[in-house]
Amino acid sequence: MVLGIPDFWIWSVFVLCFLSTALCVVYGLINWNKGGEEEPKQIEEAKSWEEKEEIVTEEKGL
Repeated sequence: MVLGIPDFWIWSVFVLCFLSTALCVVYGLINWNKGGEEEPKQIEEAKSWEEKEEIVTEEKGL
């Protein structure tokens, strides 16, 4: 009887919940700021798409 839980399967699920939480926290800390290098490029692409969209809507008269 561990932590007052008599059934092995209930205890194992309890432990796995804590382990999965810890794994998610570690993963989040490792990948905290990844992908920030590409943000200026993505902003420029979005700006370019918006300019093209404006031109197309003006040509169609919408």
